Amino acid sequence: MALSNAQYESILKGYAQRQDRNRHLLNEHRAFVYDRIDGYREADEQTSSLSVQCAKRLLAGDESALLSLHGELGRLSSYKKQLLVAAGLPADYLEPGYDCPDCLDTGYIDGQKCHCLKQQIITLLYEQSHIRDTIDSENFSSLSYDYYKGQDLEHFQSAVRNCRQFLQTFLKEYHNLFFCGTVGTGKSFLSGCIAKELLEKGCSVIYFSAIGLFETLARYSFDTKNKETLYNIYEDLYNCDLVIIDDLGTEITNSFVTAQLFSCLNERHLARKATIISTNLSLAELQDRYSDRIFSRITSNYQICKLSGPDIRMYKKRMANRK
Repeated sequence: MALSNAQYESILKGYAQRQDRNRHLLNEHRAFVYDRIDGYREADEQTSSLSVQCAKRLLAGDESALLSLHGELGRLSSYKKQLLVAAGLPADYLEPGYDCPDCLDTGYIDGQKCHCLKQQIITLLYEQSHIRDTIDSENFSSLSYDYYKGQDLEHFQSAVRNCRQFLQTFLKEYHNLFFCGTVGTGKSFLSGCIAKELLEKGCSVIYFSAIGLFETLARYSFDTKNKETLYNIYEDLYNCDLVIIDDLGTEITNSFVTAQLFSCLNERHLARKATIISTNLSLAELQDRYSDRIFSRITSNYQICKLSGPDIRMYKKRMANRK
């Protein structure tokens, strides 16, 4: 779900508001100092006067004027700090303040996005992805092979390798992943691992359970008063960097769902936008349940990752109950 122009402008507006707030605070500090500390205003005025005098001397050919100005300004700066400290104020009381001293609250450093702007974008992308709570605990840092043995372990190791390869080439190559297998074998977990990595890189990610996706599309498709909302949903669904459709097959499948699913897969394929699908269905069940066009699209353009083994969620629950 890429940021809209309005969202990006809202972030930049926040920077302007910070600048105004800090400028207003600095003006309040200056007014306080002028009112309470004798001689400070005069020292400030002398600073301006010296700069004007230096400019005149430079125009007259006095090459030593700039060096002289630096010396005088240094003396005045020390004097003003002494006045502030003597009045019980910090020496930097009249220095400009910034929420981010690196970019001076502009959001950019030498034409590149500052870390503070990147973080705001990432935070907003997280909020839009519908997956933040899940990936806070389920990500590559918590990945474990301990729950798998034999062929199940081989399947999981292969899937993890495919995920890492998917991430390594994400910005350069078009790939899709299709996780299938029994309940609780790590399909949603691996999807979340990928989502977290991409969100932290500033990529846009949308996560939907299959039930949630089709219920959302149905709700707005048959509501004539919300056509604009439906349009925005399709814009995000078709154009964000990654769409994750979790638990495909748990929804009530009908002609509307089949049409919507094919439209999503087809539009994203044409735009060469990555999609990840997880399902408990086998490939044979997938073909029986959906149209031949959907089956063909998935088997032709998705890397199939089959997972097997025990239900890890149930295993963890049993272990937790024993403690």
